[in-house]
Amino acid sequence: MTQKKISLHTSFSKRQKQHRTVNRDKGWGKGLTEKAVFTRKMLYPTFWGAWFAIFTLYLSVKLIPYPLLMKLGKALGKIMARVIKGRRYIVDCNLKLAFPQMTEQERSVLAEKIFENSGMAVFETGMAWFWSDKKILKYTIIDDEELERARAIAASDARILVLTCHFVTLELMARMYALTIKPGVGVYRPSDHPVWEYAQVKGRLKSNLALVDRADPRTMIRALMKSLPIWYAPDQDYGRKVSIFVPFFAVEKAATVTGVHDLSKIKNTLVQPSWTIRVKDGYRLYVSAPLDNFPTEDEVADTARCNRVIENMIRIAPEQYLWLHRRFKTTPEGEPSRYPEIK
Repeated sequence: MTQKKISLHTSFSKRQKQHRTVNRDKGWGKGLTEKAVFTRKMLYPTFWGAWFAIFTLYLSVKLIPYPLLMKLGKALGKIMARVIKGRRYIVDCNLKLAFPQMTEQERSVLAEKIFENSGMAVFETGMAWFWSDKKILKYTIIDDEELERARAIAASDARILVLTCHFVTLELMARMYALTIKPGVGVYRPSDHPVWEYAQVKGRLKSNLALVDRADPRTMIRALMKSLPIWYAPDQDYGRKVSIFVPFFAVEKAATVTGVHDLSKIKNTLVQPSWTIRVKDGYRLYVSAPLDNFPTEDEVADTARCNRVIENMIRIAPEQYLWLHRRFKTTPEGEPSRYPEIK
């Protein structure tokens, strides 16, 4: 008997029935998203569940003390690990691919911690969207030397491409960078769910200037030309058409976008690695020195170098990285799927 494969996404027809904007305007030259747009359609009963979830998240992060929020997040993560089996399967596959030197027991323990951190991230997203500037700064930890250097670069009006990755604290990282160094532009994936899109845009613009669709490099270039910092995370698999194969951890051929190499070719653009790790007393915002001798004429070498930089970020706290997405989905022609149980 053939084993039924796991489905991860809502079908196109079901999304249409939910009144989603499945044919949204997107891509090249769309422009910056500078405000959240509310429409009357978002009050349809089909969206009441989303509004309830957002309101619950708002009340939670406003009323519940931070230590208790993190405990609740851990508990939520443990439930997620047992309920969303498709994502648990993806995490297990990713860890086997990335860390073959680990024992099965070590990977199992790490997987449990990954889900605990993913549950905590639900509340951390609410913190990033709804906390005041004062409260965000209270939990921000940054080295004085790193801060001084980053502020000097920002004050010089250099074109800054902030190289980051998908830690579960990414939402907080963007806000902390904006509040301590300089507001800028976030690269994001617009949602076809109008309520979630409204919430994420409104939340992400709380301390920053604008958002830009990840499929719109033309607008990214325009923003860089205006000396607006851009947060760019090239660590997800966007498919063969926009990627090349370079090593990422133990996977020798990981599909990786060349966006950092391409965007940094704009004159006077600096690539500045920055990321956030949750620590005992808050969130450590790291801001490294810009990459030297970058870019070169070799897009493969530059893209592989960016992956190594991201690997070093992740090794600090691998349990806080977003291993729930299919990072190794795209394979070279003729090679089998790395996630054979997923549709």
